[in-house]
Amino acid sequence: MKQTSWYIHPILIFVISTVALAISLFLYIYWYVGVSVGLQSVAHRYQLDPNQFFEAKTWVVILVLSLLVGLILAGILIIFIFNLRTLHLYRLQHTFINNFTHELKTPVTSLKLYLETFLRHELSREEQLKYIGFMLQDTERLSNNINSILNLARIESKMYEGAATPVDLVEMIDNFLASNRHIFRNCEIHMNKPARGPIFYPFNVSLFEMLLMNLLTNAMKYNISGKPRIDIIFKKVKNTLLIRFEDNGIGIRQGEKKKIFKIFYQGHRHESIPLGGSGIGLYLVHQIARLHRGKIDVESAGENKGAVFTLSLPLKTGGKFK
Repeated sequence: MKQTSWYIHPILIFVISTVALAISLFLYIYWYVGVSVGLQSVAHRYQLDPNQFFEAKTWVVILVLSLLVGLILAGILIIFIFNLRTLHLYRLQHTFINNFTHELKTPVTSLKLYLETFLRHELSREEQLKYIGFMLQDTERLSNNINSILNLARIESKMYEGAATPVDLVEMIDNFLASNRHIFRNCEIHMNKPARGPIFYPFNVSLFEMLLMNLLTNAMKYNISGKPRIDIIFKKVKNTLLIRFEDNGIGIRQGEKKKIFKIFYQGHRHESIPLGGSGIGLYLVHQIARLHRGKIDVESAGENKGAVFTLSLPLKTGGKFK
């Protein structure tokens, strides 16, 4: 999108218009007060009746005029805020199109190239298996991108299935890891189960699984240790349940901690980590936590020192830590 020149920036125009309107009102009142004082002086000098020059309702008119100007200013402010939001949505749309055009086009182009290779050349079984493996990777990437788009649409439109019901979070995470063992086969995931027993909390299961998938795959992707490791730890602090996801990945820079949960934001990556990603995974995590009256925070000691994502859930909303 073409950058707006500073002298026609909407914020500058709004400020100038508001100041001009306020100054006009001030000058009008100042002029009226000055004229009134002069007329009163003339009336007093020549012993004239002041009622011939002044109306009792003049100040009422000024007050009404001031209120109308205030309403005009409020209307301008509302329109300005609405236009800013529209501009923000346009920029998000522009970013979305740029990101996903590349993310969807790249695997499709790669698949087409491999299929043309199969069509034009006689390949050995070993070469066929190698290319099929590459094609499966591209298919998985394409599927993940499509799922990301669908999940984003579901969250934004609040059209997710199922209601929040009390579930044992430890058991749910166990079942999730078991059913997705093929995804995390190269990753060590350890869950420190609480000694007090099961933890029940009202969760939408499908959304919670989406949150887990994004957090765990993110920890695997941004990792150069050779063996990604994730520790899931449960803690109770007063009336809050904390679920910590500690990894041994590349860490997060200090200035990125508040940005990584923004939609389409993609932080720094190590040169050995391949390009790719939609920039909406952690945004979905943030939105899912918010939908369950919780929040997600991140801590990191710095680059190559891992990161800790902490999901905070209020137990007073119905959760139970036994």
